[in-house]
Amino acid sequence: MNSVCPHDCPSACSLVVTVTDGHVAAVAGDPDHPFTAGVICGKVHEYAERVHSPLRVRTPLRRTGPKGSGEFARISWDEAIAEIVRRWRGIIAEDGAEAILPFSYAGTMGRIQYHAGHPFFHALGASRLDRTICVSTAYAGWRGTLGAVTGSDSEQMVGADLILLWGVNAAYTTINVMTLVKRARDRGARVVCLDPYRTRTARQADEHLMVRPGTDGALALAVMHVLIDEGRVDRAYVDRATVGYDRLAEHVRPYSPAAVASIVGLPAETITRFARLYGSTKKSFIRAGIGLSRHDNGGMTCRAIACLPALTGAYADANGGALLSSTDAFGLDLAVLERPDLMPRPAPRLINMIKLGRALTDARLAPPIRSLYVYNSNPAAVCPNQELVLRGLAREDLFTVVHEQVMTDTALHADLVLPATTSMEHMDLYKSFGHLYVQLAEPVIPRVGEAKPNWEVFGRLARAMGLTDPHFSKSEEQLIRELLASGDESVKGITLERLREERSIRLNLPRPYLPFANGAPTPSGKVEFYSGTFEALGLPPLPAYAPLVEGPENAELSRRYSLQCIVPPNRFFLNSSFSQSELLRARQKRPTVLVAPADAGARGIRSGDRVRVYNDRGAAVFTAEVTDDTRAGVAVIEGIWWHRFQAGGRGVNVLTSDRVTDLGGGPALHSNLVEIEPA
Repeated sequence: MNSVCPHDCPSACSLVVTVTDGHVAAVAGDPDHPFTAGVICGKVHEYAERVHSPLRVRTPLRRTGPKGSGEFARISWDEAIAEIVRRWRGIIAEDGAEAILPFSYAGTMGRIQYHAGHPFFHALGASRLDRTICVSTAYAGWRGTLGAVTGSDSEQMVGADLILLWGVNAAYTTINVMTLVKRARDRGARVVCLDPYRTRTARQADEHLMVRPGTDGALALAVMHVLIDEGRVDRAYVDRATVGYDRLAEHVRPYSPAAVASIVGLPAETITRFARLYGSTKKSFIRAGIGLSRHDNGGMTCRAIACLPALTGAYADANGGALLSSTDAFGLDLAVLERPDLMPRPAPRLINMIKLGRALTDARLAPPIRSLYVYNSNPAAVCPNQELVLRGLAREDLFTVVHEQVMTDTALHADLVLPATTSMEHMDLYKSFGHLYVQLAEPVIPRVGEAKPNWEVFGRLARAMGLTDPHFSKSEEQLIRELLASGDESVKGITLERLREERSIRLNLPRPYLPFANGAPTPSGKVEFYSGTFEALGLPPLPAYAPLVEGPENAELSRRYSLQCIVPPNRFFLNSSFSQSELLRARQKRPTVLVAPADAGARGIRSGDRVRVYNDRGAAVFTAEVTDDTRAGVAVIEGIWWHRFQAGGRGVNVLTSDRVTDLGGGPALHSNLVEIEPA
């Protein structure tokens, strides 16, 4: 039976599911899907364990013990809905609907279930959630240069001469890209990985540039300097498709490799050689990762990288260009699902999700947040400034409802826990941010226990709360039809009936897909080296580099906390989604911090030692791995373990900051200074 991976990954893999006696027995990649090509990650290969997990929430539950204790009693759906309605009506009568806050993100990337709560909370008049935790910074930077978050088709990199895997550990986070990279290498392509530590992807590349964390923007500016200084620019493309070249040329003059070397931590000769390599061919494909945007300067970093293919003309080459995400290639009008028109006017307040801890604990917030409804997310594990989040979730006066598949750290703090379906149990439509295929998934097994999908639960809540808009009575099928009908030429002719027959359909886009071959959908209609929009907003109009707020340049803070700490994904978890798996936890072994030999020696730390990693925000316990896979001054903590599976009961996000980045309101999750000591 066919399905689609629902998780927050660019690959949106097409799946083949083996079902035995109503249970998922095995999950494999669809060998006939052009992008999946039969390959899926080890996480989803073991998906049966998640669907049938012993931690699976099977009935509605009401808390009977202290928050966080995991003490619950079974109740009925009718009782749960009635209690939510009673509590919410009381809160609205006393403090207004803004005292209610939804919290959700990408626990599922299916469009119907992802957006299911938006129209309900809009109609209710609840506080709005600014969903910034992942891509908002990167997307804001990319749009600053190109006007749209799209890029060359991933499949086109097979014909490239040079592939740059920039800030993306594809072997862990989008494994199908590595399939394409292998095919490109087999035909002679050179692969360069740019990453602040030696990842599994870096080990498979021809060259690894170990850039100091948060300095990729400076490196991109140095590459521009060399390209312009040495005449390695496609002037024909620049003249017809870009704006601001002369200003850019003047702007990057100070960013010589010699000037930038000490910033990025690479020899000037290496930077020059890399820039010349990039400028030697238009068949250069940059696959950029979202992670490099999770620094104080991350938006401008993405803006700078997006400029590079415009200088060489790679955007116009059938096998060149760049891709951060393909999300805007899908011309679907998501307002059909979100229904912003249901909001009262003026619109309710907007709360940035990365500031959840502050929103739940700030006594000055008026009205206070009195109820939290969580779905598609696990904020107790994934939000930055975690100690503050946990303090807020522990409030006895906070009425928290969690609609969830498994008993997460967040669910342990809930007053009510509602059982949610997995993607194997409900219908949904999937787009991708790594390829160009629309996909449909329908249930392959009966619902487990009393689980219900998001859309059904919000329909019940809408009726119980007296919301009468016809939208809340629509079926998933009807919503999918309306969403597909809302689209532009990219989805013309893609219908529910066709999807039921074909399961996966490529967008109506040309091959090769070159969205910036002759310009870009910016205000000027061109790729914007110089952005008048940014200038009007008081932002740097040209791609710029700024040192990190929390980095080595902060001399005062560095005296106390001398190690930069980055928190990239590990191999067997995706954010916190797979930490529930006993099998995958065993494969991941234990929460680990990678420490360079010089840093470990100075602190009397050896591989295998239990260590305490700490800063002003909190502390967590890890096992040290002393390795030259990271550079001196940089500690690496991969992946998000649930608190209860980590020694000391605290995970990595007690260390991360809820500071907002330069663009898009996203978090500087990788810009952390820490210290390490033997535990």
